[in-house]
Amino acid sequence: MNKDERSEHVRLAATQALLNSLEFLRANFEKENERHVIMQVVCEATQSTNLQVRVAAMQNLVKIMSLYYQFMEQYMAQALFPITLEAMKSNEDTVALQGVEFWSNVCDEEMDLAIEMQDAMEQARTPRSFSKFYARGALQYLVPVLLQRLTQQDENDDEDEWNPCKASGVCLMLLSNCCENTIVQHVMPFISEHIASTDWRFRDAAVMAFGAIVEGPDPEALKQVAAQAMPLLISLLNDSSVVVRDTTAWAISRVCEHLSDAIIGQPWMQQLIEALLASLDGEPRVATNICWALGSLTEAAYDAAQTEYDEEPPTYCLSPFFPQIVGKLLATTNRSDGNVNNLRSAAYEALMGLIKSSGKDCYPVVRQTTVEVLHRLHRTFALESALQSANEKMMFHDMQSLLCATLQSVLRKVTPEDVPVIADQSMEVLLQMLGGSSRAVQEDALMAIASLTEVMQDQFAKYMDVLRPFLYQALENHSEYQVCTAAVGLVGDLARSLGPKLGPFCDDIMIRLGQILGDESVNKEVKPQVLSVFGDIALGIGPSFTKYLEPVLQTLKQASEAQVDKSDLDLVDYLNDLWSSCLEAYTGLIQGLKGESNNSAELQMLQPHLEAMLALVCTVANDPDHSESAVGAAAGLIGDLVTTFSPILGSLVDNKSVNDLLTEAKKSKHSKTKAVAQWAAKEIKKLKGAP
Repeated sequence: MNKDERSEHVRLAATQALLNSLEFLRANFEKENERHVIMQVVCEATQSTNLQVRVAAMQNLVKIMSLYYQFMEQYMAQALFPITLEAMKSNEDTVALQGVEFWSNVCDEEMDLAIEMQDAMEQARTPRSFSKFYARGALQYLVPVLLQRLTQQDENDDEDEWNPCKASGVCLMLLSNCCENTIVQHVMPFISEHIASTDWRFRDAAVMAFGAIVEGPDPEALKQVAAQAMPLLISLLNDSSVVVRDTTAWAISRVCEHLSDAIIGQPWMQQLIEALLASLDGEPRVATNICWALGSLTEAAYDAAQTEYDEEPPTYCLSPFFPQIVGKLLATTNRSDGNVNNLRSAAYEALMGLIKSSGKDCYPVVRQTTVEVLHRLHRTFALESALQSANEKMMFHDMQSLLCATLQSVLRKVTPEDVPVIADQSMEVLLQMLGGSSRAVQEDALMAIASLTEVMQDQFAKYMDVLRPFLYQALENHSEYQVCTAAVGLVGDLARSLGPKLGPFCDDIMIRLGQILGDESVNKEVKPQVLSVFGDIALGIGPSFTKYLEPVLQTLKQASEAQVDKSDLDLVDYLNDLWSSCLEAYTGLIQGLKGESNNSAELQMLQPHLEAMLALVCTVANDPDHSESAVGAAAGLIGDLVTTFSPILGSLVDNKSVNDLLTEAKKSKHSKTKAVAQWAAKEIKKLKGAP
């Protein structure tokens, strides 16, 4: 890689070899003299006259910044900043891309470090590493270059092709999240100057810049600016340039998502909705972004109308437009070009969001939509036999999955009075879909049936005989783990909805759950779900679960003692999932076997296993990598143990590990975890004060 190397082929090969080995050079980067040598040859290579060498050297810098951020301070001002800034301005797209990517990586690293700092403050500890705030320091120099890059679009760009213009938009968004309020002063003058430009490229760049900075800065600092900008953005939905219309739809969706207070209740709300619906007839790329905008607007409107108890509001600001929006989205799903730019999928997702976030006064339209979705599903079965090519079949199954997901959404809204009207039709359609060959369709059908069980509760028992063979087949489908996982989830929903009425089917279900746990080839993500479902079944069938108790308890003990390679973050996450599932299962067992009394014979069968339960709690408490969900589940189990077995627990729960875990849980950002921890701590205090 040395600049004196005469052969460009050798130099390129050396530069690429370094790039491929950077992950293994931590020991070298920790030694100052060796680090200097590496950084010198890489920086020199960025100045090579050979384009391939220059690009490979820039790729090295990008990767070095991600891997060895903490060692870069002495190189930043004199080398890395000027090299990368110059690269961003390069006429060679491949070089410019790496320059922009470098600063995107800086933002990623510094946002992670900001989270680490916040966590450390909350836990009263010293952070593992500190941010150097490179992005904030370079902001005034980076933003003008990025904004200039935004004006270099090509109207005929391949949408899937990555180029400096698109990369600059992403980098600007990352800078906005990383630098927060500081970025506004550097970007707003450009927006003000060019948003009404006669050149479509500058109009588009201004809109893109505005959309990029709505997330990151304090919403209050941008609220008034956004409210003033929205009428102009609405007019730009009719711009002569399809690129500007597309970017405007995206920017409006960003404003709806991050600055909803600037939109809800404004006098131009009707104008905005009418413009969005009209734009659904536009090019697929524009219409797709309009769908995202409608989804964001719907969620914002619903959140604004909700009460402090999170109840479904009687009405909300979209109620007057609800029938019109639903009708237009349904029409959009039927567009002949719906497969372009994922438009059909986006329209169905917007429709699902709209139904989920609807006021009570919108229910008549929701009911009509249920009928329409069922009609469409019935119609798909008649079309299936005419399909020829693999591509046609794939598109058909995608359509069925979307319709099934939409049915799942509307079923959650159906009132008890309407359940008898739609339940038979829904089950007929869903069972037919379960009999199909598409994995994705089967998965969606199982999840839709789960929604129906929630609505029908124990009335769903009448369908168990016809559902049983399909459910068992899905539980046995170990090779398609998504289907198997959905089936396991449905078992949990059935247990919660049917209660004791699930009892006659439990032998067959438990056998199949055990087979999943015993199959080493099953995707590991399925097994924690199975462990958790044991608790759901125990809650559902109560004391009748004792026939399965001993093997389940042994399984939970073995799972709770699992160990993984802590250097593998995926395995750390998996271990936390295992712990959470075991803790939830223990909680379900206690509550299910308790019945009406803390002295039941069935409950006493758990006493020999109390130490194993507390051992798992302490394992979670003492592990520095425990997850929020594991801590919350452990706090819940502590509370149940204390309230159920207080006479025999004694000092078992009064130890440092348990107290530390509850202290951490009480500081949680999640209200449920915090409330559970406070309740558990209160129960321990009662135990201590007991005679």
